[in-house]
Amino acid sequence: MGKFSEFKLPLKSLAEGTHEFHYDLDKEFFKNMESADIRDANVAVDLTVTYRNGVYDLAFACDGTVTVACDRCLDDLELPIETAYHVTVKYGDSYKEDSDEFIEIPESDNYLNVAYMIYDTVSLAIPIKHVHPLGKCNRAMSSLLKKHRSHTPGDPDSELEDELIDEMEAGDIGEETSSRDQEPPTDPRWDALKNLGGEE
Repeated sequence: MGKFSEFKLPLKSLAEGTHEFHYDLDKEFFKNMESADIRDANVAVDLTVTYRNGVYDLAFACDGTVTVACDRCLDDLELPIETAYHVTVKYGDSYKEDSDEFIEIPESDNYLNVAYMIYDTVSLAIPIKHVHPLGKCNRAMSSLLKKHRSHTPGDPDSELEDELIDEMEAGDIGEETSSRDQEPPTDPRWDALKNLGGEE
């Protein structure tokens, strides 16, 4: 049984009319897709197939969350996913994808595997920039970045780096004053990095 067998639509055996299909995407789905960016997922996919006059109308609706790495602190970041995709499929002489909304498949294909359509739909719904809200990034990482950053006046990259780190710390100010006497929890991953720098 293949990794994506459950995503095979039995087009030729569908009667005319409307048919509903449901899929649940988890970490394993994206692992099988060899997607290293998505660490975890909980996405529900509802697929409505309407078959009339030799044409299959596929409407995907995806709703849930995916977990990726924050671009600033590398901690897990959960992002909401709510997107839809529509494609028309019909049989022809050979496989042909004229556009994102129309696909022709060979008469010899009894099934259409929709796994990659679903993967592309979810992936395109993920924002390019993956960052925690201000003040929610890992504090230990924020401190390390500030300590080890090199600042070159007039260098755009250096100025952008300064901006990012200042943003990371901006939201922590209120929390630090309210919990001044409490030691913030540390992440063992960053503790190990500190040790590499010779700190005790």
